[in-house]
Amino acid sequence: QEQLVESGGDSVQPGGSLRLSCAASGRTFSSAAMGWFRQAPGKDRDFVAGITRSGSSTNYADSVKGRFTISRDNAKNTVYLQMNSLKPEDTAVYYCAATRPGAALTTSRGRYDYWGQGTQVTVSS
Repeated sequence: QEQLVESGGDSVQPGGSLRLSCAASGRTFSSAAMGWFRQAPGKDRDFVAGITRSGSSTNYADSVKGRFTISRDNAKNTVYLQMNSLKPEDTAVYYCAATRPGAALTTSRGRYDYWGQGTQVTVSS
């Protein structure tokens, strides 16, 4: 069973950058697709970015394409989300999620079995 811990959330001005990290403690990290989701107050938890087990393929929400980059280091059991050109509408709690071992990359929230506690990102002038 994976345990996920996010870090790196902060308050930044519009146009700024942040890098989120998600450290996994289970033994199946390299076998799981990983995703980042975000949830703003009063809204659903939405897919932001995902990456395959090997890291060879990624997927992004249209709202973050060209600004956010997901990556992973299987040797360190860590997945990252580099966020550039941040906008106020990026303000949300960001969650890291993992599929069960062997599952394909997906944008569907319901297909992720393990979740972190979230880290707050606030973009404001």
